[in-house]
Amino acid sequence: MDATSDKTEATTEGTTIGIERIMKMIPHRYPMLLIDRVVDVHKNERCVGIKNVSMNEPFFQGHFPQRPVMPGVLIIEAMAQTAAVLVVETLGPDSEGKLVYFMSVDNARFRKPVVPGDRLELHVSKEHSRRNVWKFRAEGKVDGKVVAEATYAAMILDD
Repeated sequence: MDATSDKTEATTEGTTIGIERIMKMIPHRYPMLLIDRVVDVHKNERCVGIKNVSMNEPFFQGHFPQRPVMPGVLIIEAMAQTAAVLVVETLGPDSEGKLVYFMSVDNARFRKPVVPGDRLELHVSKEHSRRNVWKFRAEGKVDGKVVAEATYAAMILDD
């Protein structure tokens, strides 16, 4: 583990958030924590979640053993976790530990399978927010090509 995994680093490209900070920001844990890092964070606007897809993922044992494919619902969940990090980073330290619940998923499309060895980039943009309800648009990309996309809404609540 590198020394920056718990830090939030600001660069001209935006902020980078490592795994230890992600674990302070959202409640997900193995095997349901589906993002490894969040980069290019621009508060209240957009960010990119990174998921390094490994053959060691527990879902590959049954989906599908002869030809492992990351389930689409888990790609959507990884998008939502990336959005939750954006929400917490936008709202500030007092929001750490709040829960971000899915309300809806619309227009989900899966263009190409995500397989072991892929680096899944989850490009999330805030469309709008009103009180504790936020709406997002996301694209999953591998090697710069869109593999999945969706729009979704989430509600932010205290734990």
